[in-house]
Amino acid sequence: MFKQAIVLRSDLGMGKGKLAAQAAHASLSAYRKSNAVARRAWELIGEEKIVLKVNSESALTSLVNQAKRLKLPVSLIRDAGHTQIPAGTVTALAIGPAEEKKVDAVTGTLKLL
Repeated sequence: MFKQAIVLRSDLGMGKGKLAAQAAHASLSAYRKSNAVARRAWELIGEEKIVLKVNSESALTSLVNQAKRLKLPVSLIRDAGHTQIPAGTVTALAIGPAEEKKVDAVTGTLKLL
């Protein structure tokens, strides 16, 4: 099984639309970084995604480091600053698509958004 985890910062006060946009940016960016085998397997099983939350930039950074150690495709998103938050603010992270057990090893303790 393959899946993708999208992790959003809950401490920034982003509106629902902003959260959705940041999640989409992260998802597509990590998808593009994944290998063809993982992408195809993920597509064939319905593109499973889970959206989780953390309450700080440092928490996202820790997840990025863990995912990289496991050689998972990862994408950290920094906002352009056109709307609700300052330019360069780290807002979101996506890990995968990759093997579910590896993604869960990094994100398994996080709460749903």
